[in-house]
Amino acid sequence: MNIAFVAAEVAPWSKTGGLGDVCGALPRALAARGHRVITVSPRYRDYPDAWDTGVRSRIHLFGQDHEVAFFHAAAATDGGTCHHLFVDHPSFRRSGIYGDASGAYADNLFRFALLSRAGIEAAALVPLFGRDAAGDPGGEPPFAAGKNNGRGPEPLGEDVVFHVNDWHTALVPLYLEALYRPAGRFTRAATVLGIHNAGHQGNFAAHKFAGLDISTRWWPHVDMDGQVNLLKTGAVLADKLVAVSPTYAREVCGELGFGLGGVFSARGRDLVGIVNGIGEDWSPATDVNLARTFTADDLAGKLECKRALQRELGLAQRDVPILALIARLDPQKGVDLVMQALPWLMQQDIQLVLLGSGNKALEQQMREMEWANPEKARGWVGFNEALAHRIEAGADLFLMPSRFEPCGLNQLYSLRYGTVPIVHATGGLADTVETLDPARDRGTGWAFRHFSVESFVDAMGWALLTWWKFPEAWAAMQQRGMRQDWSWTRSAAAYERVYAEVLGRRA
Repeated sequence: MNIAFVAAEVAPWSKTGGLGDVCGALPRALAARGHRVITVSPRYRDYPDAWDTGVRSRIHLFGQDHEVAFFHAAAATDGGTCHHLFVDHPSFRRSGIYGDASGAYADNLFRFALLSRAGIEAAALVPLFGRDAAGDPGGEPPFAAGKNNGRGPEPLGEDVVFHVNDWHTALVPLYLEALYRPAGRFTRAATVLGIHNAGHQGNFAAHKFAGLDISTRWWPHVDMDGQVNLLKTGAVLADKLVAVSPTYAREVCGELGFGLGGVFSARGRDLVGIVNGIGEDWSPATDVNLARTFTADDLAGKLECKRALQRELGLAQRDVPILALIARLDPQKGVDLVMQALPWLMQQDIQLVLLGSGNKALEQQMREMEWANPEKARGWVGFNEALAHRIEAGADLFLMPSRFEPCGLNQLYSLRYGTVPIVHATGGLADTVETLDPARDRGTGWAFRHFSVESFVDAMGWALLTWWKFPEAWAAMQQRGMRQDWSWTRSAAAYERVYAEVLGRRA
């Protein structure tokens, strides 16, 4: 299949959260399975590994023509090459992706409409030459003779699945219907909308609709309470909607649709949930950040990682459970619940490690937690990728009491590292963490259903009791979690079925 991901973020080049991770990893997993895959995202800055293809396109928006250039970086996989295309335009060259310290950029509707149009044009125009044909990234476009059966590199083409992501690129289905198909172009192209967080919808004043370069007859597909709502547009027009977990697919049909619940519910037959995967860079068997690697069959290295983490953070090297949290400090993540539970936690014989940044009040509470409990608690304000790996490896329990969590990745990292998660049973957390049932030798952690400090403390109490009193049950629980398959290969196979369905409809 020909698959084009159009997204505001693609890791490692651009990332603010899970969206960037997904759009960096899933396309590569699909390319490894033999599909022709491109990603299209903005060129926010100069990327040393991306070269100028020489391809240009003129796009009319907001009353004038805008020229965009396309840059290209090729990433080899075991099964093929994933092609990463970057749209170059002055509007993308700013300090932030969506905004800066002053707030969201005023021209975001223009910027992401431009990306949506450019994503369609990229599939038709940009030749896909591989890494072996790249030559000097700073030189001429590297069209290598003799490649592709003597024809030279070719674009992805018009028989394609466009996988668009969140509100930023939800205009792709609208532009296909309003501009391209009436002109006889992309007539068999299909669209899939990825819903990573329905809380962000791309709302803009109604008068800005005129700048989108489409007929006013399309206004009902865009209108939500008198405003332009881009996520609604994608939800109405995409051939299929994919939320990032089965539970989240159900939740967006209600309150977690944040006003679009009725729209998502109306598309219920075309709305599915697929849990995200995690890459091999998160594997305790190969992780270069760890004091010692380990596997489900040999957990000795995990204890060594625990001792190394205690030394690094200046905690006593005692045989007590380490509870950890790594999160953006935001009300969504339930960090306030951890702070409410702090008096109870500090009465237990434990060590507590928090890593994160964001809400200034929560950052200050983390600092005060450490000052008041220097022998038990560490609050690292900021983010450190290598330290995050070491915390996942060295901790015994991982805390993830999110109010809502479309998918979540940290609980998947924890399962893979034998660090037992305690989660609020919402979204992807409910789909991936099963509460321990020792009578049936089942369970990989604890998932509490009622969002309250009492329920959270109750779950932590059962976890600590199990750690102290039932070490064999604890080790079995760790091993069950570590042996589960949360790879992108599993997720990619599920997405293949979705793409095949929508392509079949369009054919």
